Amino acid sequence: MSEGPRSLAVMATRRTTQTAPYRCTECGWTTIKWVGRCGECQQWGTVVEAAEQTGIVRSVTAVAPPPQRAARPITDVDTRDTPRRTSGVAEFDRVLGGGVVPGAAILLSGEPGVGKSTLLLEVAAQSARAGRRVLYASGEESTAQVRLRAERTGALHDQLYLASETDLATILGHIDEVSPDLLIVDSVQTVASSLSDGMAGHPSQVREVASTLIRVAKERHLPVIIVGHVTKDGSIAGPRLLEHLVDVVCHFEGDRQTSLRFVRALKNRFGPTDEVGCFDMTGEGIEEVPDPSALFLGHGDPVPGTCVTIALEGRRALPVEVQALTIGTAAPNPRRVVNGVDGARVAMILAVLEKRARLPLSQHDVYVSTVGGVRLVEPAADLAIAVAIAHSLKDRALARGTAAIGELTLSGEIRPVAQASQRRTEATRLGYTTVVDAEQRTVAAALRTMERHAAPAPADPPPRF
Repeated sequence: MSEGPRSLAVMATRRTTQTAPYRCTECGWTTIKWVGRCGECQQWGTVVEAAEQTGIVRSVTAVAPPPQRAARPITDVDTRDTPRRTSGVAEFDRVLGGGVVPGAAILLSGEPGVGKSTLLLEVAAQSARAGRRVLYASGEESTAQVRLRAERTGALHDQLYLASETDLATILGHIDEVSPDLLIVDSVQTVASSLSDGMAGHPSQVREVASTLIRVAKERHLPVIIVGHVTKDGSIAGPRLLEHLVDVVCHFEGDRQTSLRFVRALKNRFGPTDEVGCFDMTGEGIEEVPDPSALFLGHGDPVPGTCVTIALEGRRALPVEVQALTIGTAAPNPRRVVNGVDGARVAMILAVLEKRARLPLSQHDVYVSTVGGVRLVEPAADLAIAVAIAHSLKDRALARGTAAIGELTLSGEIRPVAQASQRRTEATRLGYTTVVDAEQRTVAAALRTMERHAAPAPADPPPRF
């Protein structure tokens, strides 16, 4: 009987003296051994050794705030001294909500080579031309490399200061010397702080660098634009906390095969998150595209298998031409090839046309694509895809000025889409006199309506070799 408590005491002693567990710095997940990847949040390099604390081990002493930082009623807060400042790039201002807010921290992410540095160099040059001093801190390129790009894009100005630094303390020193009105850091994964362990790009380093830059931005009313790298799946590299700390999160995207680029706002504390900025990447730099309505349309005569739909990119209504090609085949499994649209959605549309419209599509290879490299992800393009496939099968071309907008269901019905009035207004502005939408109710009725606006395809000339 006397050995029972003694054994328990030994066990308790051993339990309290065991090695400290490993903890994820992102989500708090713990494990008894080190692993390279967190088992909870699936982040790499975030599991570190940390002693698990139980109970209250220390307390925080209250500190009286200084008079200038004392809490005030919200009605006494004056915002007239912090108006929005234009960046000089109208499409970028559109995404930000009208301009750059003093003291705002903006995070810009994007794939490698998409043109993030080129865009920010243009923003820096336009801000410098407006009379504001800009500090461009590059941790990836030397000042000579940035100068060569500025010469090529015409972004040279005396108020644009360059610094090639990867040390956070040195960048803060540059801020004290230059006293800029705009700070650009390219990129946050290349800057390291001596106050945090690990190499540059480590989650702890990214957290420390971002927190320091944001604190400086708030104290000095200095807008800061931070470039962030992305991972293989397209998400921003580093801790998720980075997106919570900043005020605006923008994503710069584009296809390498095309020159068109889009800037989308994923988070914006000062404006909407449904705006999209359009840019064209050229050899002389990046150019704004204020009206991209003609980028996604064919320029020839109407041919069988083409139909125009009005897609929404943010708040913008853009006409997009959908092209379809059907070829008879004797193979037991006909081919279904898509480009710019969802393959599963096209398969569903083909099934609806086969069942509800009695079209023999199971005996044809079907190819569906969009013009200009744009990708249609919204269901509002279903009706246009169906019309393009049906008219390619019948070898009939739609007349000019005809568009289709609507979502198809498995029953063959056409459902109304979001912001239908805006789409119709944009279609009318661009000269589309006939817009077929949910008023037709079913896809069969829509095809009959389109048939009245169709014209026989011109005979193909004999081939010449």
